[in-house]
Amino acid sequence: MVVGELCSPAIFSSNGDESMKKKRRGGFIVACVAPAVILFIIFMIIPTIDVFRMSLYKWGGYTANKTFVGLENFKKLSQNPKFYQAFQNSILLIVIVTLVTFCLALIFAAILSREKIKGQNFFRIVFYIPNILSVVVISAIFSAIYDPNQGLLNSFLSLFRGGSDPILWLGKPKLVIYSVAIAMIWQAVGYYMVMYMASMANVPESLYESASLEGAGRLTQFFSITLPLVWTNIRTTLTFFIISTINMSFLMVKAMTNGGPDGASNVFLSYMYQEAYTNSSYGYGMAIGVAVFVFSFALAGILNAVTKRDEIEF
Repeated sequence: MVVGELCSPAIFSSNGDESMKKKRRGGFIVACVAPAVILFIIFMIIPTIDVFRMSLYKWGGYTANKTFVGLENFKKLSQNPKFYQAFQNSILLIVIVTLVTFCLALIFAAILSREKIKGQNFFRIVFYIPNILSVVVISAIFSAIYDPNQGLLNSFLSLFRGGSDPILWLGKPKLVIYSVAIAMIWQAVGYYMVMYMASMANVPESLYESASLEGAGRLTQFFSITLPLVWTNIRTTLTFFIISTINMSFLMVKAMTNGGPDGASNVFLSYMYQEAYTNSSYGYGMAIGVAVFVFSFALAGILNAVTKRDEIEF
């Protein structure tokens, strides 16, 4: 190519058009992303920073009088047995609800995906119905089931226990948290079952046929084919579910027991709510919020590290 061709106006024009297109494309991307980023900063980042800031103050929440106390709220938190009880209940719910929901959702998804059962669509709808109900409705349903006098559960158990005193499912400190856990499991199973069914539907049927020809049974196929191929989805939902359990437990406890009896069913967020808005200890409540924030992120990080494995493609 000669010098005259290098300096051709057509080349400069082409470069200029390309540069203009990139600028327009960049401007379009910024215009699309900017509203979401601005809303995220306003409603997520700034409030989160404010929670950390307010945890360093002693404040009732309703007056202009704020006293800087540094880490005094966290010291008080570490010495409060009520916080440790709420912490214990939260861990218990995370472990029980996550494991039971995870196992049931996988089992039901595998059965409805691979087995030929009459009315499969009906069962899918029935299992998913609890997820579309509000927490208040679910709480009312289980409160009626647990009613000590006319509840379904005690009425059924009375057939085997005779006329003995009814069990106070929501009134005994040792039973109340497990009663809440059952309601949470019932609410969540259908949602995760549908998610796992969507992943299982993408597994090629030829893999199962090959495994059958090799003599592998249903159980072997599930652990050798289904589980590894849907593991990415399982890993994602596990992280999401553990974090959402912390939020859902607050809603369930607030609607069913309000933390009772005597704080026996309190979890992280219900205890924080009581301290910040009922007991007018807003700064102390925000310290609890910081503890929940750190715990949630640490737990999610540990879970991601533990469940990490090489992706299997098909």
